[in-house]
This record gives sequence, C-alpha cells and structure tokens, in this order.
Amino acid sequence: MKRVYFKTFGCRTNQFDTQVMMSKLQEFELSQDELKSDIIVVNSCTVTNGADSSVRNYISSMKRKNPNAKVILAGCGSHSKGETLFEDKKVFGVMGHSEKEKINEILKIEEPFYQIGDLKHIDSTIVEEFVGKSRAFIKIQEGCDFACSYCIIPAVRGGARSHKEETILEQVTKLASNGFGEFILTGTNVGSYGKDHHTSMAELLKKISTIRGVRRIRIGSLEPIQIDDAFMELLSEPWMAKHLHIALQHTSDKMLELMNRRNSYKTDFELFHKIADKGYALGTDFIVGHPGEDEKAWTEAIDRIKELPLTHVHAFSYSKRDHTASSSMKPEIRGNIAKERHKELTELVKAKNFLFRRDHTENLEVLLENGKENIYHGFDQYFNRVEVKSQEDLSSNWVLLNHVEVTNEGNKAQL
Repeated sequence: MKRVYFKTFGCRTNQFDTQVMMSKLQEFELSQDELKSDIIVVNSCTVTNGADSSVRNYISSMKRKNPNAKVILAGCGSHSKGETLFEDKKVFGVMGHSEKEKINEILKIEEPFYQIGDLKHIDSTIVEEFVGKSRAFIKIQEGCDFACSYCIIPAVRGGARSHKEETILEQVTKLASNGFGEFILTGTNVGSYGKDHHTSMAELLKKISTIRGVRRIRIGSLEPIQIDDAFMELLSEPWMAKHLHIALQHTSDKMLELMNRRNSYKTDFELFHKIADKGYALGTDFIVGHPGEDEKAWTEAIDRIKELPLTHVHAFSYSKRDHTASSSMKPEIRGNIAKERHKELTELVKAKNFLFRRDHTENLEVLLENGKENIYHGFDQYFNRVEVKSQEDLSSNWVLLNHVEVTNEGNKAQL
C-alpha cells in the first residue's frame, strides 16, 4: 500500500481541507514521515508572496530529499501558481479545491495530471476525526464576495457560499461524540455564513451550542460589519470563547479607502470597546506598508492602535499580488520602512497583551495538546497560550488554572 504524506500551509481552512482529504483515503496509508512517503500532497497557501515562496521551497526540498516521491499540489496555490509549476515539471500533479473529495481516485493516476476543477464546489464530507489535534476545525463556508484591493483570495477560492446547516451540525455531533470539546468555525469569510441560506452566524452558533459535548466555540476572522445585534447577544454565553478576531486591516481611514474596505475607524473604535467591556480579548489582522501608507497615515494608524483594546495582532507586511487593484498603486513603501512599522505595531500589541494577561490569571480554562517530557501547551478562553508542567499525562485534557505565572513570552503553570 502506497504511503501518502500531507503538508499543510496557511490557514485553518486549509487545515480542515487536509482532514477532508485524509478522511477520503481508502487505498493508501497515511504517512507521518515525508522522507518515507511515496506521495506528498502539498496543501498550499498563496495569500502572500512569502507563502508562495514557502510552498516552492518545500517542493524543491522534497525533490532533493525524496526524489522518488510524487509531489501533488493542492490548495489555493494550485489556482494561482499550479499551471506554471506543472508546466515546469516541478510537481507531478495539480488538483483544485473541488477535487479534494476525489483524492483517493486522483492519487491512483499514473500519468502527470492537471485537474483544477471549479470554484463553486461545497464539501459534503463529514470529518469524524482530526489527526493529531485536540481541537476540531469546522469549515462552515467557502469563498468571499468582498473586493479588497490587495487580496487575491476571491480569485482562488471563489465567491461566498455557505455549507448546509445540517452538514455542519452532523459534523459537530460526530466529532463531539468522539471526544472533541472545542470547535473552531472557519472559512474564507466566516462572517458571511448563512446569507445565501436565509440564516446567520448567530443562529448557527445557538444550534451548535445545544449539541451534547460541545464545551467551547471559537470563531475565525470576522469583518466588523458582520457583527450584528443577534451576534452581540451571544457574547455572554458560557460556551463562547472569550476572544474574537475582527479583521480591521488598518486604522487610517485614508488607507481603509485605498484598500476598498467596508469598515471605518469610528465604528471600529465603538465596536471594539463595546466587546472589550464584555470581558473579551480582541485580535485583528493588519497590513503594514500598503502603497500610499505615508508617514502621516502611519502615525495616525499607530496612535489609533494605542486607543484600541487589542490583545492580539496578525500583522502582514504588504505583498504585491498580480491582478489585484493594489498591485498598480503608487507610491510603494520601501521594504525596510514596512519592516520597521511591522515591528513597532507588533511590539505595541505584545505589550497590550502582557497587560491583559497580567489582569487575567484566574479561572483560565485550557484545553491541552499532546505534551512532551511532562510539558503541555494549550490555549485559554482568551486565546493566550499557556505552558503547563505536570507529571500526569494531560494530553487532550481540560484544566482549570489559577495564579498562572505571567511572563513576556507567555503564561506558565504547574500541576
């Protein structure tokens, strides 16, 4: 039986897609060692130039380290770079998003192949296990209808479309019965869930929360305009993780306009403080160095970051993507300036995170992952990572922590 290794790059949506492919293997053995595998499936990310480079470098390294393995490109990179990599014979095969449920048949193909499929597909697979995970990712939607000027994702994931509610609920029910207690709702634009099915994120959350075994629900990145009154009413529910990731992308109104965003700082400010007052940690995405980000815009942006109750940030240095509106915008920001701004931003939010953790050391509910040498790691309800030392085997266990030690690097506890 041929051995198949999966290498996953990028977001939680890709992690879910990999689990879908794993669950469909029937005539192949799942491998944990890429160097002893007959087939390597690369589930790729293409959100930035850096992501593309990481994928290409990995493929090249596998060609050297395991030259007899067939390398198959899947994921977002198959739609943006797959044709070039295939024509240059860097990969044996290319498969699009819509083909992943057919992977068992695809892997049996003996000749080089390019099967890109379409961008309208919705998974029907029910994943009952997450290999090597203590938390379960649930993909609730696919694609995005936004037209942010810098973003290539709608071109490689397609328009927004929701998974069927009954499929999602069946998925959660089966995973909960298999011992999973924390569920992370993911997708390309999670907050758009339900608009094509005459329902909403709030309605879905309420139904998931009633399933036996569901202990905590996290939500992927939301857009500010997607947080409505019905969603706000759920923030006091005990099963909601006390952390929301709300994608601002910038805090200068000039830059938000250039980026063709749908949010403004005034309403973002009000929203963040309203949610923080309910005891929530708050994260965001932020793009540094987008064309047009002059010194005035940056100064305004960083001053506004200081005003926001942020605890986490996923900061990107702007990466030009071909065929996007931003790719032709001027003036471009030099790389060294973007790097300095990235550092300033991340250090500022890191300091905010430290103060938040210092004020939240009691009643931390942590789901631990598999440990090594009596050291376990997990995330509390505020999405802060905690290191726990214990002589007991606490793999995949929930622990309640009080009086954790707060350091610049993270929280620590001993049981």
